[in-house]
Amino acid sequence: MAQKTQGNTQGLKPSQLKALNRLYSRRYPVHEGYTLEQARELARLSHEIGRQIGLLIDRQGRPSMVLVGDPTSIYIPELPRSRTGAGRLRGLRLMHTHLAGERLSQEDLMDMVFLRLDNVMSLSLSGNEPESAEVAYLLPPNAEGRNYEMLPSSRWDRLDVDLDATVQALEDEFARVQEGVEVDGDGERALLVSVDTAPKPAQERALDELAELAKTAGLLPAGTMIQRVRKLNPKYILGRGKLADLEVQALQANASIILFDQDLAPAQLRNIADVTERRILDRTQLILDIFAQHATSRAGKLQVEMAQLKYALPRLVGRNRAMSRLMGGIGGRGPGETKLEVDRRRARDRLTKLKKELANVRKQRGQTRERRHKAGLPIVSLVGYTNAGKSTLLNTLTNSEVLAENKLFATLDPTSRRIRFPKDREVVLTDTVGFIRRLPPDLKEAFQATLEELESANLLVLVADASHPEVEEQVEAVRTILNDMDMQDVPTVLVLNKWDSLTLDEREVITNIFPEGIPAVALKRRSLEPVVEAILAGLPRSRY
Repeated sequence: MAQKTQGNTQGLKPSQLKALNRLYSRRYPVHEGYTLEQARELARLSHEIGRQIGLLIDRQGRPSMVLVGDPTSIYIPELPRSRTGAGRLRGLRLMHTHLAGERLSQEDLMDMVFLRLDNVMSLSLSGNEPESAEVAYLLPPNAEGRNYEMLPSSRWDRLDVDLDATVQALEDEFARVQEGVEVDGDGERALLVSVDTAPKPAQERALDELAELAKTAGLLPAGTMIQRVRKLNPKYILGRGKLADLEVQALQANASIILFDQDLAPAQLRNIADVTERRILDRTQLILDIFAQHATSRAGKLQVEMAQLKYALPRLVGRNRAMSRLMGGIGGRGPGETKLEVDRRRARDRLTKLKKELANVRKQRGQTRERRHKAGLPIVSLVGYTNAGKSTLLNTLTNSEVLAENKLFATLDPTSRRIRFPKDREVVLTDTVGFIRRLPPDLKEAFQATLEELESANLLVLVADASHPEVEEQVEAVRTILNDMDMQDVPTVLVLNKWDSLTLDEREVITNIFPEGIPAVALKRRSLEPVVEAILAGLPRSRY
């Protein structure tokens, strides 16, 4: 079937449309870009219709798309993803006319960046004749930090550049830069981004945590970008120019995913997805994905599904490119992934049903807690920042084999074990989901059934990773969440885990910050004797 010219063709004569469609039959030189006669043909036709004409040409010199714009610009529709490698150029170049002799515009360069075009060329006209030509192409990583090269404008019949050789050299350099990068399993590479009003050091620390979250989800952090702004851009979260820099950096890093540390509004997610072919994720999506991977119980899966639906509901606005980024893979797996295509009414119905099922879960857990209360067993709950060592501590104290990994959110479902302490004192020791700063509000509500386990605790054991550079901020984050749950009056024992990882000077600093803290190594049972003594001393006497 014959290909048709696309774009602003309204009002054109049949003869003009026929002439435009004939451009599909041309074969353009892969080295020089065009023959002199081909340039004259484009100039005459563009002048006649009074609009820009664009050609997307493949590496064999065949036009894959003929486009008509308006007198000052041209719009490129969504292109097929024939070359999906995140670190590769698309395999198409854009050649288009400029009616008024103007140079390559910022929009031309943005198209080149976001569509990963091999290069973009303007053919400037003087009347119905070509006058000059200008070429730009993307650059691999370089010391100057430049994203693209724009060659000096030259006479249209004296263009001195080998387009094919330039493209091959660029892709060879992109490949060379990416050599030696190991990807665990089939993990995807992600560029981590922070756009915030906070100072740069604070954003750097936040990206360190985001990198750990990304690794837990199965992503490979491939680079970072930090921008401090006075005010977040409501459309893209960052300026469009900076977004272009981000796209080039993702290309240079061979990253197929751009991961924002901030939560993106539905409009921001759609707008960014409209200008890039990379998948866009925010912090909430990433945490939801981790929860989906680790949820094992029926209650945990219900909670994940409810949180995913709450996140997706305001984004169910049609099958656009933004929604396609939410389908499956990192940020879209788990019990809720099949619900992302349903309409709002069905999603709300499902949410109502999930809330009822979770209410039953809360009721059942409440009955279990009531039985413990009647049995007179005190409850000790382990709390702390994610990956602080709570599950390891539970395993060591109770000789259990609860999953304990050096990953964030390895524990989602509460686990309880009976333990007999010295002097024949029995208690119930409960492990809970780890806390984290800026926990998404939807997750707070969805995991209320899990956190309700804390409400019946007679004593909290706050486990902190003493070796973490931000241990003070992490302990404060946990205490803030406990205060939000009105649990600030529950007796608490602070355990400074991973004490063996500290130097003598570091131990002195931590002791000064947390004088009430008890040094411990969760893997070593003997080091936990002071912890056991503190737990026994903190439990109410009336419970025995």
